[in-house]
Amino acid sequence: MSGIYNNASSSTTGRIMKKTIATILVATVLAVLPVAAQETEVKITLNEQFFEALLEAVFNNLDEPKVPLSIGSRQDDAGTESKTVFQKAAYLDSAGHSTQYSALSASRDCDETVRLKREIDGVYTAVRFRNGKILAPIAFEGNYAPPLIGCLGFSGWAETTIDLSFDKSTNSLVGNAKVLNVNLSGTNGIGSNLITRIVQNSIDRKINPLKIVDLKMLSFTAPIQEAGKLRMEAIGIRHQVRDRELDVYLKYRFTKGK
Repeated sequence: MSGIYNNASSSTTGRIMKKTIATILVATVLAVLPVAAQETEVKITLNEQFFEALLEAVFNNLDEPKVPLSIGSRQDDAGTESKTVFQKAAYLDSAGHSTQYSALSASRDCDETVRLKREIDGVYTAVRFRNGKILAPIAFEGNYAPPLIGCLGFSGWAETTIDLSFDKSTNSLVGNAKVLNVNLSGTNGIGSNLITRIVQNSIDRKINPLKIVDLKMLSFTAPIQEAGKLRMEAIGIRHQVRDRELDVYLKYRFTKGK
């Protein structure tokens, strides 16, 4: 019986000693922090399977992401945006009477948007890491009301690249999506070139820049029992694209919490 009590006593003593040592170490760190803040990096590796699961969850549980078509404006060679004015078209009906058709009135009843889809023509919306680049095939469908035709449905997929950068002004990681090429289906050749330009313009201008993560969301204060609080502040982020994986490096500064 005494052996049992001795073992229990030893176990309890061991736990107390570990807790005491941990408390002393944390207290020592907190005592030093006001003099010189400690900084380190945390590495997080995200693979393509992670983004597959993320996209699957988005399309299964949320509304399909959609972007309004960027119609009626363009940029000249100097980069100045100008508005395109739709004119009314006149034609003769079967009775010989002149009738006017307005492209704007036709578009009122047409949901002129680009909607992201999980899959179109066997191509899935995905994120790929290849040769140091982030590639993103994007499947989509949408509607457009060209003059004299009415509401036209279209679908296809876009070859897209994403460039990541750290925006110091917002303290966040942002992405810039660039459409390289659009492959259309379902238009029977009607307005294919025009729709391609509109889709490219819409994705380039309506989505960019895409804020991926705000470092404030990754900063927090951790209470340490019987020692105080430790503030972990995310102060920087960088990334490296490897084959089928993305390495994200978060830089943290440790200070005494309030």
